[in-house]
Amino acid sequence: MTDDRIALCELLEKSADVDLLREMIGFAAERLMALEVQGLTGADYGERAPDRLAQRNGYRDRVWETRAGTLELRIPKLRKGSYFPGFLEPRRVAEKALTAVIQEAYVQGISTRSVDELVKALGMAGISKSQVSRLCAEIDERVRTFLERPIEGDWPYLWIDATYVKVREAGRIVSVAVTLAVAVNTDGRREVLGMAIGASEAETFWVDFLRRLKRRGLAGVKLVISDAHEGIKAAVARVFRATWQRCRVHFMRNALAHAGKSGRRVVSAFIATAFAQDHADAAKAQWRQVADQVRPKLPKLAALLDEAEEDVLAYMTFPKEHRAKIHSTNPLERLNGEIKRRTEVVGIFPNEAAITRLVGAILLEQNDEWAVQRARYMTLETIAPLRDDLTLMLPTVAA
Repeated sequence: MTDDRIALCELLEKSADVDLLREMIGFAAERLMALEVQGLTGADYGERAPDRLAQRNGYRDRVWETRAGTLELRIPKLRKGSYFPGFLEPRRVAEKALTAVIQEAYVQGISTRSVDELVKALGMAGISKSQVSRLCAEIDERVRTFLERPIEGDWPYLWIDATYVKVREAGRIVSVAVTLAVAVNTDGRREVLGMAIGASEAETFWVDFLRRLKRRGLAGVKLVISDAHEGIKAAVARVFRATWQRCRVHFMRNALAHAGKSGRRVVSAFIATAFAQDHADAAKAQWRQVADQVRPKLPKLAALLDEAEEDVLAYMTFPKEHRAKIHSTNPLERLNGEIKRRTEVVGIFPNEAAITRLVGAILLEQNDEWAVQRARYMTLETIAPLRDDLTLMLPTVAA
């Protein structure tokens, strides 16, 4: 360690200011690799140790692009096994996709000022169209395979939602809807099933989106949860023999808009009494009582309650253990937030393929995270009654 400090001091004394940061990063990288390899081999470089686990076998050169400039690294090789520096591990697919989209917008000359500044700050100004094309092709293939994979088994609960992003189209900047679908299967596991891009959220768009999911194998859907997007209820009825659940959270926002500022707290408490009931019949009875109570002073709110009763309380006919997760689209909020955060970095997408690349990569990463979680999203015991393939087990008759 003393030798390392001496080397670092000498580096600080002789390096010019313009190269100091790059040299410092290189020095730190070499020490990190030395420590990692020491842990794998069980001995320091040149040390003779009876309990050594592996032998070194020279070096391989690797160029490392950093914000401080280009570094040439010498990565140690091992005779048995392999070694790759932890700080050089391939970036997550969503980060690669974001980089690819930014670079594509930059090389095509249709990026915004913020994207141009980001490109220069990350040292990507010298990127070529061929390099961008190769990176895009690599990511697009992974995303396409993920979004077009077969869907197997039954999926009792399906959440669908949409968000809007801006894209350049025929020389104009337009907003397009990006929809996503998440579902839970009869093993209690949650997965991202797909996404689509459309000019609007009309019924025809939703029908096409849901039918594509069905053609890939989506089956056994009992409840579809979404906001009250235009045409979505009719689309669900046309494609699935399933109940539609109107997002309770979004409904409450709409309802409280009719209550006035002074009455929102009271009205919210009134409606919540219906949600607190244990059974669907009790919830509906309480709902109607609340509607009748507010009708004299808030007729528009009462009319909304009358209209939305079946859709907002649809979840009450499903297992009690699931209700906290199926009454709204809240389970998608974290995913939607990540999509918003990444897409806002781009601002305006160069084309729809770039949207699919970035959003699809984010969905792929989220799906991978859910796949490795030990706990199921819903337990096998509580989701078992929703299976379509339940068989009656008869006792064995003695011969």
